[in-house]
Formats: sequence, structure tokens, C-alpha cells
Amino acid sequence: MRNLPRKGPALVRWQNGPKQRRRRGVKSKRGDRLLQLRVPPCVLAKCIHWVFPGLGGGIGLHSTQSTASNMSFQTQSGPLGEEMEEEEEEGEEENINPTEMKMSQIVMPCHSNHRQELGVGQLLKWMDSTACLSAERHAGCACVTASIDDIHFEHTISVGQVVNIKAKVNRAFNTSMEVGIVVSCEDLFTDRHWRVCQAYATFVTQRTHAGNKVKLKPITPLTQREQVEYRVAAERRRMRLLHYDIIKDLLCDRAFQQADCLAVGNAVAAERTKVESFELVLPPHANHQVNTFGGQIMAWMVNVATIAASRLCQAHPILRSIDMFTFRGPSQVGDRLLLRAIVNNAFKNSMEVGVRAEAYQEEGPNRHINSAFMTFEVLDENGKPRTLPRIQPEVLEGRRRFQEAIARKKIRLDRKYIISCKQAEVPFSVHWDPRNQVYLSYNNVSALEMLAARTNWLLSSEKDQVSLYILEQKSVLSFKVEAEVDVPAQRAFSLLADLRNRTSWDTHYQKCELIRRVNDDDFLYRVVTPSVGHGELAASGSPAQGCGILQDFILLASRRKPCGSGDPYVIALRSVSLPTHPPHNEYKRGEVLCAGFTILETKNNTSLISYYNQASPEVLPYISTDIAGLSSSFYHTFCTCSQYLTKNRRQSSTEQQPSQSTEDGREEPPSAAATDGLLLSAHSTPF
Repeated sequence: MRNLPRKGPALVRWQNGPKQRRRRGVKSKRGDRLLQLRVPPCVLAKCIHWVFPGLGGGIGLHSTQSTASNMSFQTQSGPLGEEMEEEEEEGEEENINPTEMKMSQIVMPCHSNHRQELGVGQLLKWMDSTACLSAERHAGCACVTASIDDIHFEHTISVGQVVNIKAKVNRAFNTSMEVGIVVSCEDLFTDRHWRVCQAYATFVTQRTHAGNKVKLKPITPLTQREQVEYRVAAERRRMRLLHYDIIKDLLCDRAFQQADCLAVGNAVAAERTKVESFELVLPPHANHQVNTFGGQIMAWMVNVATIAASRLCQAHPILRSIDMFTFRGPSQVGDRLLLRAIVNNAFKNSMEVGVRAEAYQEEGPNRHINSAFMTFEVLDENGKPRTLPRIQPEVLEGRRRFQEAIARKKIRLDRKYIISCKQAEVPFSVHWDPRNQVYLSYNNVSALEMLAARTNWLLSSEKDQVSLYILEQKSVLSFKVEAEVDVPAQRAFSLLADLRNRTSWDTHYQKCELIRRVNDDDFLYRVVTPSVGHGELAASGSPAQGCGILQDFILLASRRKPCGSGDPYVIALRSVSLPTHPPHNEYKRGEVLCAGFTILETKNNTSLISYYNQASPEVLPYISTDIAGLSSSFYHTFCTCSQYLTKNRRQSSTEQQPSQSTEDGREEPPSAAATDGLLLSAHSTPF
């Protein structure tokens, strides 16, 4: 299957046969598939023999109400949408990343556990080795593993199957780089492929003989997928730096401090799950830098963690995930490694095991090398997670670990349902609270970055260098309005970052109030907009006011300055829910899935400003007539924005004053008081 040129309607070639490359994770299964193409039926009928040669199934073609055509067929492969995504990946493989490294290993009995499945420790060794080779290919010098993000193991791998590992550098910072790792499995007998896990590892270069740090050259993304990973890598790096602060903040919460540590009837004493193991680091355990191989240390840690989990459940547990961890220091050949493991807490169907690795020589103190937290499950005869016994923690340190395990479980849930899920799978208005703020902010910015990195935008209209683009992805319609403005990017960012300034130039914003300043980069706003009754617009192109009730939105605004040269300023918006601001009868509560600005510095102190929006039902009436060519309201709005930015191009003296505080004691952003007085007097609301 191959994508035709992006301009115009897209047709796909469907090949069926033993040589077909199936998407990883898709089982062969017969069923009816439906594909809708925006092509007249007569044109599509003429292309059938060219587009679908040798298709093993029947094709039915009929016309819909528009010029689109519905085509149904039977095949012996997975869902068509997933196959199309796979072919997009294959098309991008033509531009091979120079840092990409691949490793393929067949699983032998010596690699397996008692269930004849590949041991996680062995898999981690292979993953670390492949990622290290990729990092060193880019750096041109020796590199070491600094940290690895959360790893969730989706499937197991059996003896006789093939493990395919792919690693490539997503982004290089000054002296560190992020390496993306994807692990898939291949069954040689059925020709099935499925994904096992995905991870992000951070590698740092070793210092030169003179003790100087090696500065890394930047990465140039070649494909759309690499562009997405490149842009989101900066946000992932920001979240890594805040990881331990998040845990500290959670532990200060009274709800976690008052966690129930009291004994119950069938509680198992945590002391019974303790494991201590010593390992002597020999030359086979070292890498090419004569340091203990990071993958080997992880394999030993998985081993003792599995023993500790087995002592609690008295069964063979399955490792489901490993939390993000950091290597604190190196270990060399000749070191003795002391590995300690204990069950920190047992929940209903899972348990957390903490592992600590220390290294020491014959003489000298122990050196803390690494700590990790692993989540295990036990399956019953039906393959469902089994209920586990409760744990009775030790008096002092045990209770601390018990409470920290609850905080980490909260973090895992937030990361799973806010970060790991696709944007379309996350509820529009996720409940906001300070404990999940970091992950909501990450999701907010990364969603906009991924939308901006798409390359298949279609130009819908253009007027006086203001361009309107649209993008259809499954059932989601996105649009982009773009224009170049004669204002420096930093100045445009400071004016657009505070949504209260938007009432000065956007007629869709009747009122905007700052609810809370979360930190220097994140703010909560309540926005009131006029309603649009059945898509009706006023003659001027602005929404018809006075018909129907008003709409209000609770928005999380996350702003980011460039992380490196060539990066844009980012202002991301998404809906959240707040218990202090429930829906009101006088307003219709609207929701924003993903919206915001990117501001890129261009030549001669000008800026390329792009506004993005994944249209929700509340937003569609505002843009439907523009896309259809019946009005140009977005053109007028963008022109007004350009005039506002140009008029406020220079920083006024009032903006140089220190930030003030609101009535509720929260600090107000400097840009809140930095708006033009004449413009604000007619549109904004006093605070």
C-alpha cells in the first residue's frame, strides 16, 4: 500500500499476500472494512484496477450524499486505519535517520524464564545496548546512560520468536541527548508483528581526557514523525527535571500522610519480602568503556525484585512496568554490587517493589548507584490479575516507603491517562488539581507541538498573505491560520501569552478572567464567548451576539519559550474542569480539545504567527463558513490581531514594573498590566 501525492484526494494501494508487511500488534482476522475517500465514484471506479491489483476480497462501491465514495471490502489483515499508519511509517523510512540503530535477536532458552518467555532483564540489556550505540554514533565519542523514562511492557515474548529493537536520537541538547527506543516482536511462523514496549533514554557524553564536556551537534529531523519527537523531546526533558519535585509535593499532601498503614487480617509483614544479593562485576559484565554495563545492572535489579514479589504472592509474578529512574554514578570491573529489594506496598491487583543498588570495593564506603521501582502482577488461570494480600510495612522506613508507593501510583495513573493516551482518547475537560498539573501541562504543550509538526495541511483559502489551512484526521477537523507580522517574536509572545489581552482584538472573546496563576508558565482562565446559533454569523463576519445564551470555557494556558535555536514560542490551550467553577445555567459550557499559538522568529525582527485549533463541536460553527468560503471572519480577526501587535510593538514603561498581586493573593503575570490602555478600556473586564 502506498500513499499518493498529498495534494488532492488520497488513494491507497492494498496488497494482500504472504509478503505483506502487517502492522505490529495486529492479528490476522477476517472482517469487513470500510474506507471513505473524497473522490467521485466514477473516478474511483476507473482507478480500481490500478489501486487494488490482486485484492483477495470483494469490493463494493456506492455514492454518498457528497462527492465522497464509500468502499467496503473483505481482507485477511488488521484494521485498515492501522495498516495505513504503517504504510505512512514505511514511506518515511526512505529518509533514514543517520543515528538509527537496529538489533534483532532470536529468543533462546538461555534467555527465558520458567514460562519459556524472554526475561525482562535480558530485554533491558539489549535495549540499553542498542540505545547506547545510537547515542555514540551521533556524539562520536563514548556515552553513558543517565536515565530511562517509564517502561510499560504490553506483551511477552516467547522462546523462538524474534526481538526487533530500533533506537535513534530524537534530540540533542548541550551535553545530553534523548534516545527513543521501540521494541517489537516477530513470529517467524505466522509472520505476525506486534509492539512490546517503548522507552525514552537519556545519554550523556563522557568528559575528554582534559576534563572538558563534549558539546553535541544538533539533530536535524528528516520525517514528520521525527519532527514530532524532536519538538516534544524538550517538553519531556522539562518533565524529567520536575519528577522528584512532584513526588515531594504529593508527600506533603495530608491525604498521603494519613495513608492507612494499619495491619489487617491477612497482611504479610514487609520483612518477609526482603531480598539481598551480591554480585561481583567481571569483565563480561563491562561495556567497551570498562564500566559496568547499565543493562546488566538493570537485569540484576529485576532479578531481586522478582524474588521479593514472589515472596509476597507465593507465585510467579509478571513485571508490568518500571518507573523512571536515574543512574547516580558509575561502577567498574572489580566492584561488588549489593542489591536490596522489598515490597513497598501491595494494592488490589498489583504491587510495587523497590530496589536499591550499591557498589563498593574491598575498602571504602558503599556508593549508591541506582534505585528503581517496579510494578508486578500475578495472573490467575484465566489470565486476569489476581487479588493480592495486603502488606504490613515496617515501623519507620517501611511506612515512608508505603506512603511514597501510593504517591507513585497516583503519578503512574496520571502519566498513563493524561500523557500516554492519544490526545483524542483523553476526556476534553480533565479535572485539574495541583497534583496532576505537570502532566496536564505536558499534555497541553505536546498536543499542540504534534499538531504543528504535521506536514499534510491543505490550503483552504488565502487573502492578503493570511492563510487558512485545514487538516482532517479520522473524525477530527483541525485548522491553522498563519501570517507574518512585523513584530519581534519575543514581543509577540509576551502580548499573546496573557489571554486577557485577547479581548482587545478578538471579538469571540467577550470576557476573560484569570482564575489562578499556577506557576510562571501555566495559568487558568475563564473565557466567555458569544454563542453561535446554528452557525449563523453577523454581517461583519463576527459571531451573532444576543442570540442564545453565552458560552464559557475553563482553559489551561501553558506557555513555553524556545528550548533551542529554531524552536518557536508556544502558547497552548486546552479545557479543564475546576470544582470552584462548575457549569452555570446562564452559560453553556464549551470545551477546547487543543488550540494555541506558535511564534517563530524570522528575518528582520518579524514573526511567523500560526494559530491552531482542533475543532470541537463548540468551535465548528465559528469556522464552518470560513472553510466553505462564505465568509472571512478569521481573516478579519487575524488582521485585527496584527494591528494590535504592531501598535504595541514597543514595550511601554508600565510593562517594566514588577508583577502585582491579585485580590486573592496570587501573583499576576507581568504581561497582564502591559496592555495598551486605549485598547483595553473598550473590551477588557477590570480585575
